[in-house]
Amino acid sequence: YSWVFVLFWFWFFVVGSHSSTAGSLGAIQKMTRVRVVDNSALGNTPYHRPPRCIHVYNKSGVGKVGDRILLAIKGQKKKALIVGHRMPGPRMTPRFDSNNVVLIEDNGNPVGTRIKTPIPTSLRQREGEYSKVLAIAQNFV
Repeated sequence: YSWVFVLFWFWFFVVGSHSSTAGSLGAIQKMTRVRVVDNSALGNTPYHRPPRCIHVYNKSGVGKVGDRILLAIKGQKKKALIVGHRMPGPRMTPRFDSNNVVLIEDNGNPVGTRIKTPIPTSLRQREGEYSKVLAIAQNFV
């Protein structure tokens, strides 16, 4: 092989595949549209604009399953818990069709009384923090 071919191959396959900044930046960050999956009154009323994340309560600013976020929903600010996201996570963790959240109060209690979609079993590891959310869940994946 000539050095031109080797240089082209190296640039195209090695450097080019990792130099893009347009890849997925994370699961849920600011301005991400989410879907409320509990049966709370605020989450079930039809809305013209979908709820959006306006803050993520962790150091990285990217929310994964089990993180708390602040939502803008129907002109109000509400805290929520992420129970599923579209971005593929580590192995053996489910990937959902939408970014699912459950509305919670400031003390961590859920606002609704039922969760309509399955939630990942990885939340059971944080049972002390979210025991009341796990209690109202119907299915686990």
